[in-house]
Amino acid sequence: MISALNVEDPLDLERQVCFALSIASRNVVALYRPLLDPMNLTHPQYLVMLALWGRAPLSVKELSRMLALEPATLSPLLKRLEAVGYVTRSRDAADERMLAVALTPEGAALRERALEIPPAIVAKLGMSLDELRDLHGVLTRVIAAAERR
Repeated sequence: MISALNVEDPLDLERQVCFALSIASRNVVALYRPLLDPMNLTHPQYLVMLALWGRAPLSVKELSRMLALEPATLSPLLKRLEAVGYVTRSRDAADERMLAVALTPEGAALRERALEIPPAIVAKLGMSLDELRDLHGVLTRVIAAAERR
């Protein structure tokens, strides 16, 4: 038993990085939901669209790497985005094994509406841009450290 005499319990739930990350992630993603619903997007689909708005067309392999998602996880997201008319998937003419993902005109136009999302999230969080940039930097280092395992 851990004594209460200035000895911190290493298994205290409130001290766990994994717990804080899990709760923060769930709560922040929930803030996106009312902003994404009118665009007919889920948060994972929004991440796919962000990647495509920045660099389309992309192969499934490139998207998988960028989003740190397995192709088997990414495939259903792409199918749903294709079904709502935001993306197309086609075989790469140079390499039939590669599946290329491109934006449709509707998917590209959706970017304009999405420009409202980052400032809305910043406002909902009530944190300064400097705090959020610092948090992003720390999380990026956490991700890199975990990937080095």
